[in-house]
Amino acid sequence: MFRNRAPLLSFLLLCISSGVHACGDHEHGKRALPSSPLTSPSRPLEWGDINILHTTDTHGWLLGHQKASFPEPNYSGDFGDFSSFVSHMKTIALEKDVDLLLVDSGDIHDGTGLTDGHPPGGINAHDASSLSTKFLMQLPYDVMAIGNHELYTYANTLDMHTNFAPQLKGRYLSSNANITVPDKHGKPISVPVGERFAKFRTRKGRRITAFGVLFDFTGNDKNTTTQRVSDMVKEKWFRYAIMEEPDVFLLVGHMPVSEDNWPLVVDAIRAVHPTTPIMTFGGHSHIRDCIQYDGHSMGIQSGRYMETIGWMSAKLSIKQEKNTTFSRRYLDPNRVTYEYHAGRSGAKFDTYMGKKITRGLKALAQRFNLDFLFGTTPRDYTLSQAPYPSENSLHSLYIEEATPGALSINNTRADIPRLLISNSGLLRFDVYSGPFTKNDQLSASPFADRWLYIPNVKLSVANQVLNSLNQVGEEHRRSLEEEEERAKELYAKGEIDAKFKSWLEEMDKRNGPERRAAGNLTLGYVTEDSCPGTGDDTLHAPLPYHRVPDFIQSRAPDISPDSPIDLIFVDFIEKQLVGILNRLQTDRAYASSDVQEYSKILTNEVLGVYAQGAWN
Repeated sequence: MFRNRAPLLSFLLLCISSGVHACGDHEHGKRALPSSPLTSPSRPLEWGDINILHTTDTHGWLLGHQKASFPEPNYSGDFGDFSSFVSHMKTIALEKDVDLLLVDSGDIHDGTGLTDGHPPGGINAHDASSLSTKFLMQLPYDVMAIGNHELYTYANTLDMHTNFAPQLKGRYLSSNANITVPDKHGKPISVPVGERFAKFRTRKGRRITAFGVLFDFTGNDKNTTTQRVSDMVKEKWFRYAIMEEPDVFLLVGHMPVSEDNWPLVVDAIRAVHPTTPIMTFGGHSHIRDCIQYDGHSMGIQSGRYMETIGWMSAKLSIKQEKNTTFSRRYLDPNRVTYEYHAGRSGAKFDTYMGKKITRGLKALAQRFNLDFLFGTTPRDYTLSQAPYPSENSLHSLYIEEATPGALSINNTRADIPRLLISNSGLLRFDVYSGPFTKNDQLSASPFADRWLYIPNVKLSVANQVLNSLNQVGEEHRRSLEEEEERAKELYAKGEIDAKFKSWLEEMDKRNGPERRAAGNLTLGYVTEDSCPGTGDDTLHAPLPYHRVPDFIQSRAPDISPDSPIDLIFVDFIEKQLVGILNRLQTDRAYASSDVQEYSKILTNEVLGVYAQGAWN
């Protein structure tokens, strides 16, 4: 199927880079009909004196989730729908004569074609039609905080500092994140990307002191710096900022509300103001979570990828002798949810600004050619809902079918037996049945790694590499201390897959099979946190969860164990793999000089190339 397809590949890549729609069109923004009706929220929201809507880790998912298979329809509202929802909620707040704020906890970069699919030479999420300023800034955010994905690339950080932060007029907060820029004399100076803190009054005149705190991140780019939270709370500016007592301390930051350093910030405030209400909005680990640090505080985390809108309310009193009354809720972002809580439906729900944002997002998707159609996916391929290996596993598809097929194109070594090894983490999102577009490709497989190979490796040796990479067997197991240290190091660099997967696994183990077997609930998140009551706005059955090893490989060729093969692998494990080969055999000493490039096709192009050949 894939032989002699070089002209097709060249044409395909030309279409993608040039934005030619004639190559293959799919009208963007048309959501597939869900396989079951969307479930309505279980109950109205609990309003307080001050109420806050929360987004975090949006990662470019502003067009909403558009596939028919659950849980995707739960999150099918686009950012224009959300804008209309916020507008109506503001009206309700006026009618109730209470405050309603809107906050975001960071990571607006990296995730879909809207952030990753910009034309060559553009800046992620900001080129001639800046996502950041044109769409996010059209919503009335009261506070936004920086995320680690705003710091991986200096150009993105500079864009946030120069173009994005000024539009929030002192409300884009980076309490412990700096950027180095030239001062007026051309000398380098380190300054906050946004502001350290903000003090403002709500519509009702309530005094707010806000901070935007990032976790102890070490993966930032050159000429950006992040300060440890434990050091930040000792700074003079921080002590000055908390000296005056507000009505509410508002902590909006890119840090999980549990098992991280928010207690350091809360304790520093409590040393000065023992009972002042503290409302905390975290992010980063992509989960739904809630915690109360004491009787006058609550912290929530609102998921990822516009799959959750967070809600928190607080009833304030003049004398804080009794505990503050909080409520929290995790909303599914879809029209059913929005219309239920807004009390408006159909044409009465859509606002002028909401429709304008939706049109603008679709226009940007068209400009980035995100509708380019590679093919039609025959079934759902998921990261963890199906076992690995299996026919519904995206990892199985990628390493056993898609990569071998794609790398065979215009390759003189395609007839030589081979074994392919990759890390499972290069895949980021599920692939669902239906149109497979450029946007789907960028969402599912964003990382542009090269495929390398070492020739003439005995199959018997190559077959042992995967177990060594996955540390299978007692001789390969690290000590518990080493594993914990490695996990801390990865987390500090921004790795959150382990925490997110653990959350999904626990969710499934609690009552997954029973609730799915009942058949009366659609698939979605089923949250269990440490706050009182039920946090989920809509009731679901949890997604099935299956573990996938850190590294995966293609099927071994059916040849003699002593036969030589090409051992193919992704570039960033080169050093590790060469070391493993030298431990597994003594016939020869392998070195980096033995490693060669196997194909010009990168890891993030594989699914598109495969779909063009297999799914048409």
